[in-house]
Amino acid sequence: MKAIKILITTVVLIAAIGYGVYYFGSKLVADEVMEQVEAELVSTGQLEAIKQEVRNDPELQAFIAEGKNIDDRNLPFKTKDQAVRVLVKKFSVSELAELQSKMKSGLSAGEKQELLSRYEDRLSEDELLALKVLAYKELANE
Repeated sequence: MKAIKILITTVVLIAAIGYGVYYFGSKLVADEVMEQVEAELVSTGQLEAIKQEVRNDPELQAFIAEGKNIDDRNLPFKTKDQAVRVLVKKFSVSELAELQSKMKSGLSAGEKQELLSRYEDRLSEDELLALKVLAYKELANE
């Protein structure tokens, strides 16, 4: 009986430690990815180029404009950091790096549609709305 208690206690401790590593590890990875991407985009001037591309694309403008009148109190995330954590959980780091490299080289209309459909497939409606709200706020706060 004592061996079973020790075994159960050990299993519970290992599960708790594993969950803690997963939870805090994903948070650390998301924070690190966010910092690196933002720093690179700002230092190379690509952030402004991306904003300019969005301003010049009527489809993207219409997509993001949907975030203007959305009440963000019930959305799953409200900050860029929270959004990155969700994206890191739903997309691999290599997929996010691929997106960044495609944004650097420019996207054709077909590639934009492919990216939008990929995001729409993996994200819930509320997560997409939250991203639209964040994108709208980011572009409006220039």
